[in-house]
Amino acid sequence: MSFDVIIRGGRVLDGTGAPPFRADVAVSGDRVAAVGRLETAESATVIDASGRFVAPGFVDCHAHGDAAVFDPAVQRAALRQGVTTFVLGQDGLSFAPGSAETVAYASRYFAAVNGPLHESRLRAGAPGEGPPYEEPLPEGPLREGPLSVAELLGSYDRAVAVNTAYLLPHGTIRYDVMGPSSAPASADDLAAMLRRVERGLAEGAAGLSTGLEYLPGRYADAEELAALCRPLGGLPYVTHMRAYGPGAGVGMAEVVDIASRSGAAVHVSHLHGPADVLLPLVGDALARDVDLSFDTYPYLRGNTILAMVVLPPSVPAAETGRALELIAAADLDEWWPGLDTTWPRLTVSHAPGMEWTEGLTVVAAAERAGVSPAELCRRLLIETRLEAGVVSARPDEGPEGEQSVRRMLRHPSHTGGSDGIYVGGHPHPRGFGAFARFLGRHVRELGDWTWEQAAVHLAAHPARRFGLSDRGLVRTGFAADLVVIDPATVADRATYAEPRELATGVADVLVSGVPVLAGGELTGALPGRALRP
Repeated sequence: MSFDVIIRGGRVLDGTGAPPFRADVAVSGDRVAAVGRLETAESATVIDASGRFVAPGFVDCHAHGDAAVFDPAVQRAALRQGVTTFVLGQDGLSFAPGSAETVAYASRYFAAVNGPLHESRLRAGAPGEGPPYEEPLPEGPLREGPLSVAELLGSYDRAVAVNTAYLLPHGTIRYDVMGPSSAPASADDLAAMLRRVERGLAEGAAGLSTGLEYLPGRYADAEELAALCRPLGGLPYVTHMRAYGPGAGVGMAEVVDIASRSGAAVHVSHLHGPADVLLPLVGDALARDVDLSFDTYPYLRGNTILAMVVLPPSVPAAETGRALELIAAADLDEWWPGLDTTWPRLTVSHAPGMEWTEGLTVVAAAERAGVSPAELCRRLLIETRLEAGVVSARPDEGPEGEQSVRRMLRHPSHTGGSDGIYVGGHPHPRGFGAFARFLGRHVRELGDWTWEQAAVHLAAHPARRFGLSDRGLVRTGFAADLVVIDPATVADRATYAEPRELATGVADVLVSGVPVLAGGELTGALPGRALRP
């Protein structure tokens, strides 16, 4: 027998939840060709997995790599954690589908989250083509024209080293039909949004996402969202809920309402907070026959745009010019009277034009500038044109918070997501370490999962959730997205102080049967597929 690649001598975590077993894994083309004792088989490429696990590639259920995925440094950061697939289009905002104005809005409003989409990235997407790593793509002009889901998926296909799946972003679709309007959708508006949803699904989207604390998603009601969920046909409605923390009951009640009205499966993004509050809400939804899953990341701080954290709801952040006028004229004591305890918890992650603040807390940056924290935030918002991003500590950060993280990830409806943001000089470390932290801390050190359970939570369950029916298992005939893990050394190294440090313990990764990471370094191969359910 002869194969393209053989991974020899490892213990297989096949994704079914079965205990690890000793087997060789052989690959022909982009598929797993055999799993078993293959001592006499031959191959031009042999990977020695002795003392290591062989697992299905992990699916990051919540990644903000929509533009950043073209960066080889981001691909390497993901692969070093065993992540072979990004699910993009999160929080209801991304680049497609939309007119030129909509693409510009999504790029501007979520610049600190998704990053800029340059025209050169889209031209790189011809099947089978892609730039060599030693010659990075020039940035060039920002994308200025209309963009369809098919075009965006085509730009990812075989142009990057990891796979991508894409969720239809509700906020982008709403803006494309209604602009920044806060009005309820009319019948004509809803019909126009439905056409975009149906076309996006036909072009390969893996679900529909919302960001109900962002604009314009905040303006949608449950009736609008349920109507847009009806065409999903088993694919998930993925939601950044309207409320988390103390208000999580409000957010989950709306989730249940939308699922009941539409019949859609639901996936709740980054469901963090006190487990004593959240787990009963999850249990209640499941008891009501809601097909519900959720993702978490193993950290106690978040990362988002500063405008969402501090601006009053009355400020139309979707209209940058008008919002900046109001910010410049505001009486900050009236606007932010209750945020004195918030400022110390915010660390600037992204501040174009004020890069000196990146990595500093708002309080420390204000002291350096000789102004109040509120005035420092005003300057950040104005100078960056609302683009500033922050890492934010939760009030429950500490031992109790970690216990909640542990209890949430042990729930059978849980999947892994990094919520990775790669923009800015000082991003959250989760994009560089979340999946390695799941393995090193929560499997090896704390025992929250067994190794075989980790493969279910991080690969098999999310692959099923997003309709990726040939991924997530180490099984003959399945796509050969394969990860070799050293159980003794796998660990995250990224910290809040040094957020871009690469994880350890994953040195060899195949995507669609092609080695993309060897000895911990990129091979330069670009076999990543734009995955369509």
